[in-house]
Amino acid sequence: MRALLAAIGFLTRLPVPVRAFGGANTAATQLAWYPAVGWLIGVLLWMLGWMLSAAPPLLSAGVLLLGWVLLTGGLHLDGLADSADAWVGGLGDRERTLAIMKDPRSGPMGVTAIVVVLLLKFAALASLPHPGAALWLAPMLGRAVLTAAFLSTPYVRSGGLGSALVSASRPACLAGLAFAVALCLYAGWLGLRALLVAVALFVLWRLACMRRLGGMTGDTCGALTELVEAAILVALALAT
Repeated sequence: MRALLAAIGFLTRLPVPVRAFGGANTAATQLAWYPAVGWLIGVLLWMLGWMLSAAPPLLSAGVLLLGWVLLTGGLHLDGLADSADAWVGGLGDRERTLAIMKDPRSGPMGVTAIVVVLLLKFAALASLPHPGAALWLAPMLGRAVLTAAFLSTPYVRSGGLGSALVSASRPACLAGLAFAVALCLYAGWLGLRALLVAVALFVLWRLACMRRLGGMTGDTCGALTELVEAAILVALALAT
């Protein structure tokens, strides 16, 4: 239970007891709960969407997106901005790319990436006549890919925010991923489409990270979450 609360406290702005972060292995054990926390975020967004069901589509999409950002604290948007700046400014060089990611300032490419991704999310939400399953599929799979990333990809930033997650239990993480896959299958064709989009984007992201960096960082993981969420929303909007 402590690991679940720690995962909620890290991935959302929902209040959790401070003691949830006190265990020696809490950081590692929370990784398996990431898909479940993503689903929880989605359920809360679905409830907000239900309350906005009578609102005009554009207004509803705007409020949903605002709620999404507030609920998560924009945690992964920072990683998206840093990754965009570093990928362009790094000019293919590993050390230069890592150095730019470490810079807390956001450059033009970072700001552009955030604006484009948020616009895509807003447009997709406004285009979905009944967001329904999309509101929990996107955040759930957006965090499930983080669990998959730490299971399959080296972490190259020593002492980074994600360095404590590399020792997570593989069986527990696989169980968390199985939970996400089962819910996708339960959602039917839309869930399967969302799952395929997430897997395809994860494979491309991992290939890019391995070629440029030899692994991943916390920033590239944040970028992955944002890209997966946006891609799933767009894919499901196109399917309606």
